[in-house]
Amino acid sequence: MVRIGKKSVLEVVKFTEQGAYLDGGPYGEILLPRRYVSDSLSEEDEIEVFISFDSEDRLVATTDFPTIMVDEFGALNVIDVNRFGAFLDWGLPKDLFVPFAEQAVRMEKGQKYVVRAFVDPKSGRILASSKFNKFLSKEESDLQIGDKVELLITTATDLGFKAIINNTYSGLLFHNELFKPIEIGDRMPGYVKNIRPDGKIDLSLEKQGYQRIDPVADSIMEKLKQSGGVLNLSDKSDPEQIKHELGISKKAFKQAIGALYKKKLIVIEAETIRLA
Repeated sequence: MVRIGKKSVLEVVKFTEQGAYLDGGPYGEILLPRRYVSDSLSEEDEIEVFISFDSEDRLVATTDFPTIMVDEFGALNVIDVNRFGAFLDWGLPKDLFVPFAEQAVRMEKGQKYVVRAFVDPKSGRILASSKFNKFLSKEESDLQIGDKVELLITTATDLGFKAIINNTYSGLLFHNELFKPIEIGDRMPGYVKNIRPDGKIDLSLEKQGYQRIDPVADSIMEKLKQSGGVLNLSDKSDPEQIKHELGISKKAFKQAIGALYKKKLIVIEAETIRLA
């Protein structure tokens, strides 16, 4: 089945000097250029390919896959701008086009923008849009507090950073809860911290409550071993110092060393912790 802008599994119909022709069903035969044809490929074999358009707007198959596919979000670099719009590098020979009407702000060459790839219902062509909010679900999510999710950082605000959650919803990471630098376009795991009555989702990069103690405690133990058994940190240390040394909040640090102390693995002193 042909899925334009996505992975498709198609059957090989025949071979020519140009490459292999695949059964495109209602779209007819689709060329897989010779450079993508392996010696082991035979007629009637099925092969996973990406279906897009070549420079003459003909359907073409490739075994290379782009950075993002149709219905996905991602951060892409602008490699050219002309009077019609901007062209993004998405890892294929033909660049991904963003018409001016689909640009949230006027795009500039050399800059990176978060976009959504989609099939234009009028032309049938694959385009991208930086007006990505219109593609996000407005329905109530099925997420639960504490769920681990995949995040794509999209926008910096006065409160923090907005992120796309699981390619579907929008959420917010607050500045005062970030303990490592992040940038627009970063992908990372996160956790649902809170779901407000209006449906807005608050996010965290740390597990909530005592669920997060074990991995944090493990990292502190590893740091202690690397530092000769002593760290110049304690429950009285400045939060910024803890953040700089370990990349975690003071609250997470105190919970973790408390758990390690109870297990008699460390000794907590006035200005240091050390292996027991």
